[in-house]
Amino acid sequence: MSDVGEGARGSGLDRLASVNLNLLVPLLAILEERSVTKAAERVGLTQPAMSHALQRMRRLLNDDLLVRHGSGVTLTPRALELIAPVRATLERAAQVVNFPSFDPEADRRVITVAMTTSTAFVLGPRLSRLVRERAPHATLRIRTITVPTESTFTEHGVDVVLLSEAFASPYPRERLYDDRIVVVASADTPPEAGALDLLTSQPHVVVDSERRVFPYAVLEEQGVSYRVGLLVSDFLLVPYLVARGGGVALLRYRVAAEMSTLVDLRIEDAPFRLPGLGIDMVFNPHLADQYFVAWLRQMLFEAALPE
Repeated sequence: MSDVGEGARGSGLDRLASVNLNLLVPLLAILEERSVTKAAERVGLTQPAMSHALQRMRRLLNDDLLVRHGSGVTLTPRALELIAPVRATLERAAQVVNFPSFDPEADRRVITVAMTTSTAFVLGPRLSRLVRERAPHATLRIRTITVPTESTFTEHGVDVVLLSEAFASPYPRERLYDDRIVVVASADTPPEAGALDLLTSQPHVVVDSERRVFPYAVLEEQGVSYRVGLLVSDFLLVPYLVARGGGVALLRYRVAAEMSTLVDLRIEDAPFRLPGLGIDMVFNPHLADQYFVAWLRQMLFEAALPE
């Protein structure tokens, strides 16, 4: 009589006997690093051994997984689909065999946090220091994004996405910090000019977008007339261009405060109430290592504390 039960046979688990499950560890490394060399270093294999493992994975999955594209490499669509389930499978397997819980002092994983360049400008340095101090063998990867898509939350090995409350998320979110909107201008604007004077007299530096950029709808509701003098594609460029090129802008306070340490920037409170803008955390729903999730959540909260 076969030792494989009807449930296992029906679910296809019996076929796993012919599969080398040890390939899952190098497979995840290949998918997340997108490099044979880096993946080999990560799991402790030689480069020839990792190349051999990649060939076996390609035969097993009937897919190229990693393909050359110009001067770099890209993942195939099938490979992108595999990242989240393979990672979740390995994390659950670690729990089954009772591996020790996440130990930041010894862990060597790549910690991936996706966020806009503006948020990275605010949180990146402090988060980097914290990870270096608390998890000295880990690598922090900051992946910059513009408008998040559903795949942002699960692909490219992302552990957590930090996004503005203005963007939707298909998964649960938690507030990391709240920010406020301020008026920023170059330091050579007339000192007697108040915030409202600056908004109406100076050309605005605005992010180029198909939709009205937050919070300009409020200015229009207040009947404030303004003129757009410069359109740019990145929020982080706004305060730098204002400081060096002149003009005025509406910006998140923490971004403005951080930029003011590098360039001479005038920061004024808004002349009337503007809605705040919160930054939320959305963790990859496939992350099964709850000890790691709790640790990373704490690191993010510490990094977000106002100085």
